[in-house]
Amino acid sequence: MLTAQRRDFLLERLGRDGRLVARDIAAELGVTEDMIRRDLRELAAAGKVQRVYGGALPVSPAVADYATRTSVAPGSKRRVAQAAAQLVAPGSVVLLDGGTTALAVVEALPRDLAATIVTHSPTIAVALVDHPRVDVELIGGRLFRHSMVACGAAAVEAASQVRADLFLLGVTGVHAEAGLTTGDRDEAAMKRALAVRAGDTYVLASAEKIGAASAFEVVPLDSVSGVITDAEDGPALSSLEQAGVKLVRT
Repeated sequence: MLTAQRRDFLLERLGRDGRLVARDIAAELGVTEDMIRRDLRELAAAGKVQRVYGGALPVSPAVADYATRTSVAPGSKRRVAQAAAQLVAPGSVVLLDGGTTALAVVEALPRDLAATIVTHSPTIAVALVDHPRVDVELIGGRLFRHSMVACGAAAVEAASQVRADLFLLGVTGVHAEAGLTTGDRDEAAMKRALAVRAGDTYVLASAEKIGAASAFEVVPLDSVSGVITDAEDGPALSSLEQAGVKLVRT
């Protein structure tokens, strides 16, 4: 089998099974494990897989730039956002992450909602102007353009002063083995800093994020109150349920 054919096979098998184990694939194809690992390194460098110990997982499409992500699964994001908006109680203090799904949450909130929303996303803060009874607190820091959020030491320090009822967390991947992941180390650290400041954390997981993984873990699956998703039943969701994750279906 030629190299190109072998790599096409790997991508096809990954799409079917949701994971690749290098040792098993090598035995099936009658090649060395080092050869499969080399293929996976090249595929990861091309952004086609997410390497993990012993193999690979599907890469999340949510690692694209912000402008591109606005056109990824907009219907799915709206459904997740509508379910998430129902968790925001009048008078509560809510931490709202950045990203395109969080922006859809703002659009789903009642215009007469009275609450306090704390965010490290200037995009989210500006969108909340249309909610006159929402008090908006904006956490500042170094702007991470990929998700249009503030990160860094100053942002983490500011987050440590917040106590919230609810955190609506955005990630790029939700996987039973890899956990909750995102594509940037500093952004992952910021999300962790916010998660520990809230009584409940719910994950905003549109369908394309279920079963996918990125490079950096945010928080363990067992540390969140639930995962809000509209993904259809399948192996990835079953694995999450078997891991004890509460799924909030839309």
